Amino acid sequence: MGYMLSLILLALLAHATSISCQNILEQRLNIIILAGQSNMAGRGGVANHSVRGIPTWDGDVPPQCQPNPWIFKLSADMAWVEAREPILADIDVKKTNGIGPGTAFANAVLSKDPNFGLVGLVPCAIGGTHLSQWQKGGFLYEQLVKRAQMALRSGGAYKAMLWYQGETDTIYKQDVELYQGRLKRFFNDLRSDLQAPRLPIFQVYKTNILHLGH
Repeated sequence: MGYMLSLILLALLAHATSISCQNILEQRLNIIILAGQSNMAGRGGVANHSVRGIPTWDGDVPPQCQPNPWIFKLSADMAWVEAREPILADIDVKKTNGIGPGTAFANAVLSKDPNFGLVGLVPCAIGGTHLSQWQKGGFLYEQLVKRAQMALRSGGAYKAMLWYQGETDTIYKQDVELYQGRLKRFFNDLRSDLQAPRLPIFQVYKTNILHLGH
């Protein structure tokens, strides 16, 4: 009897949660795209396990990365769910993911502007990727555009893209020399394909955050 009661309570809770999410997502979403490589995907708290010797996340979630009922993410199967770390675990599936900058950024925005509204994060980052893989026509670029367009169809508007990538392009001289041109082309193509010519893009470079203006 107790087991059946527990199942009923769990079913009612799941039903109530889905209704709550559905009602919330009827509001306008402020869409923020998360793209790049490992640091955007999230490697905070990830280290080699002392016994098994494989990358493992310690499970620690800092206060600035805690779940917020106003922050959602677009999952790998194109569904809006509450954003919980590690938020790219279902996107960067070949790596061990931990804490990234996406949730912290969204929480910071909401703390500065409580009237900002719902945040819809669109995770797209994949660890170890070169900028050449993000050029128009490639799989990563097309997936980014597809997911961003799907997010927009849910209702809302693009607010920004966070771009954290570049380490992989420091290995070979040719990639270093071509990086600036490739990056400008990537940004221009993306703004054009998303029909968002004034999309703000925040680029993380070393310890600085550069806002590439309109």
